[in-house]
Amino acid sequence: MEMQGTRAMDTTIRQRWAAFHRYGPYALLAFSIPLVLATSDIAGMGRERFQWYLAGGLVAAALLLESVWGRRALRHPGPSATGAAYYTVRWAIAFVLAWLNPFFVFYAVIGYFSADRLLPRRFVRTGLFATAVVMAGSEAGGFPPKGPLTWAVFGALLAVNMGLVSVMMHINVKEEERNRVQAETISELERTNKALQDAMSENAALHTQLLVQAREAGVADERRRLAAEIHDTIAQGLTGIIAQLQVVAGTADPEQARQHLDRAADLARHSLGEARRSVHNLSPAALEDASLSEALKKTVTEWSRRTGVRAEFTVTGTTEQLHDEIEATLLRIAEEALSNAARHAHAGRLGVTLSYMAGEVTLDVRDDGRGFDPLELPARTGTGGFGLDGMRARAERIAGALTVESEPGGGTAVSARVPLVRHDQ
Repeated sequence: MEMQGTRAMDTTIRQRWAAFHRYGPYALLAFSIPLVLATSDIAGMGRERFQWYLAGGLVAAALLLESVWGRRALRHPGPSATGAAYYTVRWAIAFVLAWLNPFFVFYAVIGYFSADRLLPRRFVRTGLFATAVVMAGSEAGGFPPKGPLTWAVFGALLAVNMGLVSVMMHINVKEEERNRVQAETISELERTNKALQDAMSENAALHTQLLVQAREAGVADERRRLAAEIHDTIAQGLTGIIAQLQVVAGTADPEQARQHLDRAADLARHSLGEARRSVHNLSPAALEDASLSEALKKTVTEWSRRTGVRAEFTVTGTTEQLHDEIEATLLRIAEEALSNAARHAHAGRLGVTLSYMAGEVTLDVRDDGRGFDPLELPARTGTGGFGLDGMRARAERIAGALTVESEPGGGTAVSARVPLVRHDQ
């Protein structure tokens, strides 16, 4: 809208200048004639019949010049040989008329406004100087100046006129430069706008395509999420239940058997609740009424009691309430790491550390078990579920990363680093 307004204003200004150049000479000449008639005796024309005829002939010549040659110059704007000839003949008529009567100088004024339009650039200052001569002579009392004092006044007036011309030329140059920069800016904006419109049209097609791809990716991601949730809840719960029942089957102590059966029942109820929440895409049950650190501490404590392995939980940094997805992911990774340690590590001691740092949260699970060679670990087993791949996928889903450090006989360290995204973000 702003560009359109600027264009409309420029168009209006050009139209008004064109009207001035077309009709201005007629108006200025018409303005001069009554003044000349009223002051003819003062100017010395008196009864000199030849001067009357000469003035009348020059006025007629000026009108003919404007109607024929001036119209042609307007149809072909810009400096040219035709324009220079037109400017020269008009100046000559104005000079003679001003010699006959100073009030004809109004017709000469038009030369100030048309020099840069009609004359080649190297002749513009010459044309302006010639017009200033006519103006100064008329202002000094007419041609020719009479006496030294009149010549001095004429020289001073000529200097003043040329000074004003220089100032106006400087302003005109600055204005032309501003108009040029503005025109270039508008052209650049138009090209940019066209490029943006083309980009928007292309983006609309890409957006449609991306929506389809995102819909398909969302379905696949949801399948992976449900599979991982089932693995982390039902599969782990069933593993724990089987372990408790195996203890019951191998013991003859009724009290110990009852304790393991109670634990198996608790695991079954917990797994059932997790399965229901996974289906409805809710947070883990442990996070419903507790913070992440509290949920992790409770998970580590229950794991230690169930496996008989000494386990410690530590929090470093300033504890913050994280986004639900971040907390759920870290808790699931911890549960999977603990499950792997229970099945494979044969550790005597395990430590879980939750660290709040600038911009990220780190979860470390370390044990002193038998370890393994990460390079020899299969990508995925047929019966073991998702394992390390599942933990890594969970971390990457929230722009995090998971690293595993282990060696045979040297224990295992699992570290998950995720962005620190607060609950209110």
